[in-house]
Amino acid sequence: MTFSLVARCETTGMFGVAICSSSPAVAARCAYARAGVGAVASQNVTDPTLGPLALDLMANGHEAAAAMARIEQQAPFIAYRQVLAVDAQGQTAVHSGQNALGIWSDCRAPNVASGGNLLANDQVPQAIVDGFLAATGHLGDRLIAAMRAGLAAGGEAGPVHSAGMMLVDKVAWPVADLRCDWTEDCPIENIATAWGIYAPQLDAYVQRALDPRAAPSYGVPGDA
Repeated sequence: MTFSLVARCETTGMFGVAICSSSPAVAARCAYARAGVGAVASQNVTDPTLGPLALDLMANGHEAAAAMARIEQQAPFIAYRQVLAVDAQGQTAVHSGQNALGIWSDCRAPNVASGGNLLANDQVPQAIVDGFLAATGHLGDRLIAAMRAGLAAGGEAGPVHSAGMMLVDKVAWPVADLRCDWTEDCPIENIATAWGIYAPQLDAYVQRALDPRAAPSYGVPGDA
């Protein structure tokens, strides 16, 4: 009931996750990223502990494949889980358990991995990866393009209602964490609209955190 991708920008080292589902608030349970370390999606009968575990393993020197192997060895009920990871070198790994729901598949390339379950067809993750690789611009733009490509390829078997996109860069917090927790319209387009508004302000929000004296004007009453 979910399709997603994890990705690394080869130019900037920024990481991102984008995800969409028929379930509510999918990004709150399934999207994880850490600056300088990697990005993880933990989905399908979700175990939210697997995202932080994978990031901890990669932070401690495991490549994506080695981290995934450790998770496969020690995580309970791993046959029900689908986990995607990309590490700081752009290496990717995917676990898709045999008990994943409905039609499921996954696809990997350098710097990007996609997976999904309860899909309309097994080509959706390939379309997501192809969409990401064909897109240009900011990592957020490429994630949106990839998710649109997955939806155009069939997406989930039923209607989708929630989506999210998380980006991490050089600071300890996500530089973007955009969510649509429920809509009867298209949640991916909801996120795309939010990204179009947020993207021009992203650097200013980071600067305000690091040193508000050097930040652009807030443009509100009372701003000196």
